[in-house]
Amino acid sequence: VQLQASGGGLVQAGGSLRLSCTASGRILSSYVMGWFRQAPGKEREFVAAISWGAAVPYYGDAVKGRFTISREYAKNMAYLQMNSLKEEDTAVYYCAADATRGLSKWYDEYEYWGQGTLVTVSS
Repeated sequence: VQLQASGGGLVQAGGSLRLSCTASGRILSSYVMGWFRQAPGKEREFVAAISWGAAVPYYGDAVKGRFTISREYAKNMAYLQMNSLKEEDTAVYYCAADATRGLSKWYDEYEYWGQGTLVTVSS
């Protein structure tokens, strides 16, 4: 499985941005797709995850109520809609996938990773 994240950019605080993650290879319904982020000098942080088959979402506390994760099963794509962005959301955002561990907020439980896409939120 290969993943490619896209959609990052520069946005003003309060604005919105949608990230996309394209997965190549066979994504089974047992998979979980996740988004993580890493700001300079900080550890990688869980943002959101979604079960591929049932589309059950799971959010990190910092983004609950502002971000929405979704997926298009037939297109092998996952999305992260980010609203009400704050400066502290600035980070490189990574999409990740795993086939066996279920919904998880721990980055070391995801086997597949895409390259990151930079999101910069300005004041």
